[in-house]
Amino acid sequence: MTKIVSVHSFRGGTGKSNTSANLAAQLTMAGNRVAVVDTDVQSPGIHVLFGFDEQVPGKTLNDYLYGNGEITEAAHDLTAKVAESGGAIAEGGQLHLVPSSIKAGDIAKVLRQGYDVEALNEGFRALVKGLDLDYLIIDTHPGLNEETLLSITISDVLVLIMRPDKQDYQGTAVTVDIARRLEVPELLLVVNKVPSNADLAAVAADVASAYDVEVGGVLPLSEDIVTNASGGLFSVTSPDHAWSQSLKGVATRIMG
Repeated sequence: MTKIVSVHSFRGGTGKSNTSANLAAQLTMAGNRVAVVDTDVQSPGIHVLFGFDEQVPGKTLNDYLYGNGEITEAAHDLTAKVAESGGAIAEGGQLHLVPSSIKAGDIAKVLRQGYDVEALNEGFRALVKGLDLDYLIIDTHPGLNEETLLSITISDVLVLIMRPDKQDYQGTAVTVDIARRLEVPELLLVVNKVPSNADLAAVAADVASAYDVEVGGVLPLSEDIVTNASGGLFSVTSPDHAWSQSLKGVATRIMG
């Protein structure tokens, strides 16, 4: 049975897409069939982590949303990308990405016309069935709108990314409350970009106490991540790094 995992943050700049991409890679290396969908159609970016530039070859999520093909046609098989990055993939592991278009005209069309959110929901179902997925990871748009509420509603696991920042604390509190009202089965908080001089265990305990929610991981702020500059799957290329080990722990928690 497919597990749907939405990765969300109340504000931008939390490292949401980087977390989504690396979680997908870790789940794939564990032998799972995984697909990632970039639903941040207003400001897409996760494709960069998988080596695409602005000229994403083939179809994108935008094509599907506006009736130009099936969503499975926009699913790019990137299993080899994980292997090329140094990842040892267990038997059966496979990774697909459904990117959103980075073309200015396509983004302007979304902003001007919007799209049918129900079509997005139907696309998720078609993708799960067409690719026989173990995990569907939805990289959401920051904040709360109709699309993100849909993603939260259908999720088996909602991973909320936050930073140790007062604005993030307030926004995350709102999202946690909404997730509870929508009765999301599993809710995990991931605290990202925690200063290196902080006690990570204490941060986890404080956040868990503040929200009464399980903390799936605490990811340290790292110059290595900054230097990587979305240049690849850091948890794959640097598996022994503290950030990578924490991220792998989140993936292990999601797998149950």
